[in-house]
Amino acid sequence: MKYIEVDEELYRFIAGKTERIGESASDILRRLLGLESVNLETETPPVAVSHPGMESSYIPNNLPPVSDVVDFEQLYVPSVLESQKGAVGRFLFVLEALYQQMPQQFEKVLQVQGRDRLYFATSKEALLAASQSANPKEIGNSGYWVTTNNNTAKKRAILLEALEKLGCGAIRANAIADAALPSA
Repeated sequence: MKYIEVDEELYRFIAGKTERIGESASDILRRLLGLESVNLETETPPVAVSHPGMESSYIPNNLPPVSDVVDFEQLYVPSVLESQKGAVGRFLFVLEALYQQMPQQFEKVLQVQGRDRLYFATSKEALLAASQSANPKEIGNSGYWVTTNNNTAKKRAILLEALEKLGCGAIRANAIADAALPSA
């Protein structure tokens, strides 16, 4: 495994050039430099990129077991988040990115519930049955629905709990939540 260290400005530049969720730093650099893609199964392993404030290194296209973390770093690329429409858009974007990275485990978000409130469900009807004012929205084309009528602080709390249920460490979860739904 090869490791490189990049400063914050360079990291943000590379991350800002992301064109799709899950695109690795190597893919971005190859695209920007006009280099051919390589087959990672036959070539050398990808380079790990350290980022200040991260709990561990990000290793492109080489996700650790779900019990550790997924590629949560891709969830808070500022330019991608800023292009989303409002707090609801950013909330749904991060949830959809989580689903895309771990569709088999995404059902864990169904455990995120309020005392008397249902936040996630597998149908719009289930959320409306729990609360007529839920304003349910589907998370991409996942088949999972989330209530969106909460204030931004509550959406942030729901997102934090969902990230943690899916294996994201507290420090990284807070960084993602801060980028997507900053506290006032």
